[in-house]
Amino acid sequence: MAVTRLERKGKKNKAVAKMRVNNIKHLSQVPTIKNVDIEAIKAEFEKKIANAAPKAEKAKKEEVAAEVETPAKAEPAEKAEKAPKAEKKPAAEKKAPAKKKAPAKKKTEE
Repeated sequence: MAVTRLERKGKKNKAVAKMRVNNIKHLSQVPTIKNVDIEAIKAEFEKKIANAAPKAEKAKKEEVAAEVETPAKAEPAEKAEKAPKAEKKPAAEKKAPAKKKAPAKKKTEE
């Protein structure tokens, strides 16, 4: 009896081994380290924080000033603002697809 080789099994085993090696290489790769100026990045964040703080303080002061000037008038205005929002029309409802009528069954003569 002659010796038979299982070619498909051999190809499959080789493919599995190659994939395993490629996965190991991929997982063990280390990205290239670039020179990063940490001090420059910190300075950018400090500038953003410094610019954002005065704007937030101004907004808070304006809100407080508006509440102090007209606390009685502010309440009806808030109610008036809420009323139009409540009258908002609901989103268009989806229509159900038209049902198809089942074809009439033919009577068979037996």
